[in-house]
Parts: sequence; C-alpha cells; structure tokens
Amino acid sequence: MGDDELRRWWAGSGIDVADVDPAAVARAVTDVTVLGADPVVSCQHRIGDGAAAALALVGMHAGALHHGDGGPAQAVRVDVADAAATLLGFAVQQADGVDLARQHNATIAAYPTADGRWIHLHGGFAHLAVGLVDLLGLAPSAVDDPDAVADAVARHDGAALEDAIAARGLCAALVRSPEQWAAHPQGAHLAALPAVTVERIGDGPPRRRPEHVSRVATSSGRARPLDGLRVLDLTRVLAGPTCGRTLASLGAQVLRVGAARLGSIEPFVVDTGHGKRNAFIDLDTAAGRAVVDRLVDDADVIVQGYRPGALDRFGLAPARLAERRPGIVVVQVSCYGSTGPWAERRGWEQLAQATTGMSWVEGAVGAGGAPKLVPAAATDYTTGYLAAAGVLAALRHRTEAGGSWLVRASLCQTAQWFASAGLVDDPSLAAGLGDVDARLVATDTAWGRLRHLPPALELSATPCRWDRPPEPLGTSPGAWW
Repeated sequence: MGDDELRRWWAGSGIDVADVDPAAVARAVTDVTVLGADPVVSCQHRIGDGAAAALALVGMHAGALHHGDGGPAQAVRVDVADAAATLLGFAVQQADGVDLARQHNATIAAYPTADGRWIHLHGGFAHLAVGLVDLLGLAPSAVDDPDAVADAVARHDGAALEDAIAARGLCAALVRSPEQWAAHPQGAHLAALPAVTVERIGDGPPRRRPEHVSRVATSSGRARPLDGLRVLDLTRVLAGPTCGRTLASLGAQVLRVGAARLGSIEPFVVDTGHGKRNAFIDLDTAAGRAVVDRLVDDADVIVQGYRPGALDRFGLAPARLAERRPGIVVVQVSCYGSTGPWAERRGWEQLAQATTGMSWVEGAVGAGGAPKLVPAAATDYTTGYLAAAGVLAALRHRTEAGGSWLVRASLCQTAQWFASAGLVDDPSLAAGLGDVDARLVATDTAWGRLRHLPPALELSATPCRWDRPPEPLGTSPGAWW
C-alpha cells in the first residue's frame, strides 16, 4: 500500500498522526511499511487494507508515545495478508489439532420478511437465541430449525420486527443499502463522526511513564511502549477484547474481568486472551464492586465492551471515572456507536455489516440477490485495532497535556470507514491468505498445545509479543501483579 493511500485511511480514522509534531514523528518512527494490497479475501470491501492501516496506526502512535518517554526510534511494518488473516484469527487457531471454529444456530442468519426485505437475526448466546424464537412464536427447539425460523420471519414486516426485537433486548438488524443507512437516524448521526473519537473528559496533570518502568528490561534489553501500564478489560466477544489484546502485545498489564454467569464463546475467549490474566468478579455484590474499585484506583486504561451506559450503575461511567481517577483513559467499544438513537441497542459483527450496507453490497441485494456477509470478522477485529490506536493517542495527549480521556469506537463506524475507502475492482482476483498454517506459532495453554497467529504488527526495536498464554475465564484473582 502506498503512502498516499495509507494517509487517506488514517485521515478518516479520527486519530491520524497529523496532529503530532512532524519532526518528532520522524525521530520516533523512522519508517512505515505496509506490504501488499487488497484483494486478499474474496469480497467487495477492502478489509485487509483497512486492518493493515489500523495496525500501522497503532504502530505510529506507539512509536510516538514511546519515544516521548525516552524509548528508541522504531520502524513499523505490517503485511496486508497477515492483517487480513487476523480477521479470521478465531477460526484458524488449533488446539492439539482440534478446530476451535465457532458453531452457529438457526438464529444467526438473514431471512426474508413479508414486505420483501431481509433481516439478520443474531442469537449468539443461548438466552438470545431462545428469546428470538419465543418472540417469533416458536418452541425453544426451533433454534436448530432454520426452516421454522424462516417461515416465522416471513410473516412479519421487517422494520416492525426489528423494533420488536430491540424492544425485548434481543439482537437483529434489517439489511439496508448504504443509501438507506445514510438516511437512517443512526446512520446520519454516525456519518458526522470518524471511525474513532478521542476527547478530553477531565482535568489532571501531565502523566509520564513512572521512572521505575523506564528501567524495566525485556528480552531485547528495552522497555516496550506500554510496559508498566495497567489495563482493566471489561469486555467480551471480539472487538473490545481485541483492543486489550493489542495493548498487551505492546507490554501493557491487562486484566480481563467478567462474571461467571455471563455467556461466552470459547474460540473467541482463546483467540483474544493472549497476554491477559482473566478473573471473575460479580459486580452485583458489594464485595465484587469493592474489588473493581481497587482495580480502578491503579488502572491507566479501562476498556468497556458492553452497551454504552450498561456499567454506569456500578460507578464506571466515564465522567465518574475521570473524577475518581484523574488521568484515566476510558474506552467504549459498541456496535452502533456510543451516541445517537441506537446507542443502547445490542449488536454483533453480522448486524453491523447488515445495517450499514456491507452485506447488501456483498450480496448485490439491489439486483435481486440475497445479502452476503464479508467472510471474516472484519468490523470486530478492526474496531479493536482502531480503539487501541485511540488509547495510544489518548496516552500521548495525557503525557503532553494531562487530563482524562474518552475513546469511542464502534462496529458501525468501522463499517462506514471501510465503505469510505471504496470497493475493490475485482474480488475474483483475491490472492487468498496463502499458507495460513505456516503463519501459526505454538503456545502451551490450558487447552493444550495451541497453534495461533502471532501479532501482525511489527515494531523493529521492541517486537510485539504476548508474555502470557490465554487462560480460561476466571482463572486468575482480581488483582494487579
């Protein structure tokens, strides 16, 4: 990918490095190389280029932040094919040769409605799947009966069914054309926003890397960009956890916290768990809230991956965190965006693709075809990379100007970012991922010998790596180390 094209991607991200002193950037980052170009995966959208541009942006901001702390100059390198492969990371990993790819059910699919439209349902967790078939007037066993689900959906008008599903706290989205999404209130709201927003939400003095951290020696003899920084990872599924995993690859101490009662998807847990410890804490108990309060008091970054506002009742609203912990960086990762009329709706990768027009374009719905998903978790993983770049930009702002900062990213904003880059000329010319097996590295884990993709971002002076293997949910105590 050429420099001009890379800059165009960055300009639309909202966290371009253009606001950094060019001379300082030149000293911090000696070179940025993005090898190759789309199409890699056979689809209309330039998902490999976008993922690579997001990862290169992570590298640029990591280099600028680290150099400001006295770190070495870095060269940044990303291969588009490697970046594209990470968008299927959960599917290509293997544990003792066993495929960990996720299984689907009849409530994770797009179906035609009575008024000639399509709606994509998503029962990704058991309670969501059962809730959807119940709303459709079906027995719980229908979660494994796509014909029954299709017949039931076909009796409803699309927009009414979409709203009814949302009103019950379940997950679905109408398949819209890009033009229909642009005219939708939420689409119009997000159109005014870049892929990521970084805003100051509180005061506080500039905060640099603690002195003792600058003396931390790694295997390369150098501290990494985020060594010593603590990240509280309050996320699940893919996008939010990918943000935390990316920060871990740069040296951050990442503690992922969840509750035992919440559903999970094991391949996602494994793939996004590299470099983290994983604890169960019940925020519905006074004891659990006290533990999280102690963690917040020593955190540098808090990543939230639930619906905006879902954690506010536990004292975890961004404004409250900024008051309590001046200098904190709070991240909100969502499906539909943190603001706007749909901010509180639950969503998934497939629904972001459906509502923003991605699956319409991929399937040529306007020409009478069925919607078709991009064959990768493109908005999930790339949103995680973009959110991580936003964190690094916020940490750099904190170093230079102080303050507390809020980073916001969403699957739909990322989908719009992909769309803004234009489509590939001929998807049939896709090079493919090549020998994915040759890319895999091996790590011993609780699941056995895990073969998985390494970080796709390469930094010359402080190579990205994960210091810990992924671990099952709830393995570690709720404490920093």
